[in-house]
Amino acid sequence: MKRTFTYQITPADAGHSIERFLKEQGFSGQNIIDLKKMPESILVNGIWEHVTYSLQPLDILEICIEEKEASQKVVPVDIPLDIIYEDDDLLVVNKPADMPVHPSMGNYENTLANAVAWHYASKEIPFVFRCINRLDRNTTGLTIIAKHMVSANILSQMVAERDIHREYLAIVQDKYLPDMGIIYAPIGRKEGSAIERTVDFINGDRAITQYQVLGRENGYALAALKLETGRTHQIRVHMKYMKCPLVGDGLYNPKDVSYLSSLAEGEKDTRILKRQALHSAKLEFSHPITKEPMCFTQKLPDDMTNFLIENMSFTYEEYK
Repeated sequence: MKRTFTYQITPADAGHSIERFLKEQGFSGQNIIDLKKMPESILVNGIWEHVTYSLQPLDILEICIEEKEASQKVVPVDIPLDIIYEDDDLLVVNKPADMPVHPSMGNYENTLANAVAWHYASKEIPFVFRCINRLDRNTTGLTIIAKHMVSANILSQMVAERDIHREYLAIVQDKYLPDMGIIYAPIGRKEGSAIERTVDFINGDRAITQYQVLGRENGYALAALKLETGRTHQIRVHMKYMKCPLVGDGLYNPKDVSYLSSLAEGEKDTRILKRQALHSAKLEFSHPITKEPMCFTQKLPDDMTNFLIENMSFTYEEYK
């Protein structure tokens, strides 16, 4: 993957070293170390310079990134990839259900990483997979993938500083869930489980979720949820804590799933929802390089839409 940044130095930046200037643009120390290893990656007025060079007014600084190696252990696999947006710095992808983000034990060739690797391998472009906002295997919707080391660093910092605003849609079992609220409940690992999380007011990490009920009927509610923190399984754990777990959530609402999946041997699985009813519906953030505001929305997938049609008196065909 190749990317070139061009900066014209203003009087305000004159006298700064290249290293200081790049850090002010969002480059990390590791980014700069990696740049030093790339031939002719730092040019001033067309001449290769050291990062200690003192910039002068009207200098033209060019930063040339070239990553020649693709992600190791990610096999390119021809899997459909729903790209919502792409430019030189990032991808926004609509992830389907039943697709892990990263390869793991038993999931070596069915992940989002495999699909993205194929997308670039077919163009003969080396690509390092860097997913910014990871989604659970059975959570659908919008996720951001950085296309090079600099955008990855800046976007990761934005996640840490809560500058990427995420909104989800969920269908929950409605047991007197207030119309709106903010859940302050720290989350930690559940004792004895490597996967499951739980609300833990003693050892848990800070976790905050805002929610608003959009509609409710027949014991179900459709809710919009905004994350102020990004803990593993945060929405799923917080909704269970509110005694309104997600429909179809086999980990945090197993009784619901056992009722949904009580099939006789050989019987066809006719469930509308075969996974937790959670969808990443909206992302808002500033572009990591241009700083322009970005906003993406993605309508509900068919299984959640069909569940609403079957069980509630309204549909939610497109989320805005």
